[in-house]
Amino acid sequence: MPPVTARARVRAELTEEILDAARRQLAEHGSAALSLRAVAREVGMVSSAVYRYFPSRDELLTALIVDAYDSLGDAVERAEAKVGRAKYLDRWMTICRAVRTWALAHPHEYALIYGSPVPGYRAPVITIGPATRVALILVQLLIDAQRDGVFAEPPPLTRSPKALGADLDRLADAFAGVSESTMVHALVAWASVYGTVSFELFGQFHNVIAANSQYFDVAMSELATFVGIPNRRA
Repeated sequence: MPPVTARARVRAELTEEILDAARRQLAEHGSAALSLRAVAREVGMVSSAVYRYFPSRDELLTALIVDAYDSLGDAVERAEAKVGRAKYLDRWMTICRAVRTWALAHPHEYALIYGSPVPGYRAPVITIGPATRVALILVQLLIDAQRDGVFAEPPPLTRSPKALGADLDRLADAFAGVSESTMVHALVAWASVYGTVSFELFGQFHNVIAANSQYFDVAMSELATFVGIPNRRA
């Protein structure tokens, strides 16, 4: 690998400085109000200089979104990798807790990727890979449990999924041939993990749940049973 040039190092440092300033803008004003001009003022650069790094607000938003998804993915992967492969419930709970822990530590980045869509912004294809990292960890857990003969197949769907045929076919490769029922249950569980985190983070549990951590563990344990993970520790 060739050595990193001084110019490349300076560019990387300035890029990160711009992103840090943009994150502060998110925290203070929200994603809809993100402005390249405001970011430029904060880092002491003229707008034209910032445009050389991020030609548009949308490109800056995309960089922030990819960075947030990757940060979350890194946190979940690191936590889950420390758990024994045969400890399916522990792996499930670790994944879910890592999502919550990251969200509480990065509320504005979480809001950017799981909150209200930014008006006028359309996420490009390059966000898909980072966005699916946590989902693929969950899917791999289901595949491992099925392979090792400890997976509890969810009951058949009570309604025909014919209208979802194209969607389920598109997901078939990622789910490695599991049943339609398992795919639907997994999608419900995936949405429920983030829904529970969002309710806590955005204040929907205010005056409803005070013991948030304990409630989260109970809810995630119930989700494990729902999706087919054996609700016992190996």
